[in-house]
Amino acid sequence: MNRDRDEVQALTPHQASADPEFDAAHAMLNRMRLIAESRGEARIDAKRAAAIADRQAAARAQRAQRTESAMYDNGRDPLGIGAVMDRLVRNRGWTSPVAVGSVLTEWDALVGPQVAAHCRPESFEASTVVVRCDSSSWATQLRLLSHNLLKTFDEKLGHGVVTSIQVLGPQAPSWRRGRRTVQGRGPRDTYG
Repeated sequence: MNRDRDEVQALTPHQASADPEFDAAHAMLNRMRLIAESRGEARIDAKRAAAIADRQAAARAQRAQRTESAMYDNGRDPLGIGAVMDRLVRNRGWTSPVAVGSVLTEWDALVGPQVAAHCRPESFEASTVVVRCDSSSWATQLRLLSHNLLKTFDEKLGHGVVTSIQVLGPQAPSWRRGRRTVQGRGPRDTYG
């Protein structure tokens, strides 16, 4: 290799093109090797490079397979209370009950202030939210918005947590007073 290096340094570009035995690609390779050696880079054969890549991949896989049962992330740094609670909820399978609670408690943020002022959730059972509106017009409006609200719930709470919205109109007052009552619908008013 030293002989090639000396030949490359000894030949001028004019001489290199005139010599029929001169290989330009070989000369360039030798020049690049010299530059790499001067920077302190070591030459690694393909077998050794593959072994290094395999060790690095095995280490990454081992880190990915670590269980999350440790109190500390990566065994070193303490976790914040939010991360600890998220891990606890995920490991115990409490994601849907927590989502149910978040639908009822964060209703104002999920549907917006206008809808929240007129419509309140009453219950949440089997992925169906039962909502009571204060007027029949708001009940109709919420029925029209239900498709968009379901998309919002999927984005913010997770897919499949809320699958349907049951909208109820205003609750009419009871006209039953005393022991005797008359059968029928009562007064014909919408109360809202």
